[in-house]
Amino acid sequence: MTRSDPRQNARLSAALSGAVDLSAVKARAEAANRQATAPAADTPDTQWVIDVTEATFQAEVVERSLRTPVIVDLWASWCGPCKQLSPVLERLAEAANGAWILAKVDVDANPRIAQLFGVQSIPTVVAVAGGQPVDAFAGAQPEPQVRQWIGSLLDALRSQMPGIGAAEVEQEPVEEQPEPEDPRFTAAEEAVDQGDFDAAVAAYQRILDEEPANELAKTAMAQVRFLMRASDADPAAIAAADAAPDDLTAQLKAADAELADQRVDEAFARLIRAVRNNFGEDRDRARKQLVELFELFPADDPRVAKARRDLASALF
Repeated sequence: MTRSDPRQNARLSAALSGAVDLSAVKARAEAANRQATAPAADTPDTQWVIDVTEATFQAEVVERSLRTPVIVDLWASWCGPCKQLSPVLERLAEAANGAWILAKVDVDANPRIAQLFGVQSIPTVVAVAGGQPVDAFAGAQPEPQVRQWIGSLLDALRSQMPGIGAAEVEQEPVEEQPEPEDPRFTAAEEAVDQGDFDAAVAAYQRILDEEPANELAKTAMAQVRFLMRASDADPAAIAAADAAPDDLTAQLKAADAELADQRVDEAFARLIRAVRNNFGEDRDRARKQLVELFELFPADDPRVAKARRDLASALF
């Protein structure tokens, strides 16, 4: 477990896939686009950065993305990391000169948009093209990393949206400097290497007490907690849980045993059944363990995407 864990940049595209249904508007929007020689001009000083509300979301994000990629910045005024990330996105949008549009959404004022994308934390950034979410990331990221993400995104979309030209997306290269080691993480990782999971949990908790939005610490904490449980996982727990379907504790232990045995789908399905069959605090116990297990995988893992959808169905 190292600080270069790729889950720090976990993408949400699989979980978001299909969240926006274009079937009712796509034909009308494409017809309108064929009639127009160019999109209507916006105010010159804000033409690449727009504020979007629930009332304007369909036109400004879904329909606009049929012509130009739209990157949605989901933020709130109270969110410290948002204040770091939003100016970076705004600068890059202006520098891109129309290769993509930045749509800013205040989640407090527009909660339905956040719900639509299944947002669990902010800032969350979602790329929309052709009316569908295609990629995303959560948490404040350094500018070089955001540049790289946008560049890769536009490269991938160029074959689908020929109007994206290489010159339009060219941006000033930034030399990445190696990130200095954070001694707080080093101490936690050493504790994990020594098998002292309690010390590792305490170290990560201290980081989260200081920085509640630290995504890397959240992910590392989920990994350590699972390692603690998995070290005691008993394969016999699965049969015991199958024999006692109403015993929630047995179901939670069995899910850990299944995951430790690489039976990912079975573990997810067991916890979703527990969410569906319980109420109150018991339901929340099952939900929390399932969400914690999601953190062990890349967010674009199709098994996670399916389980997130099934969890939403079980809850609502």
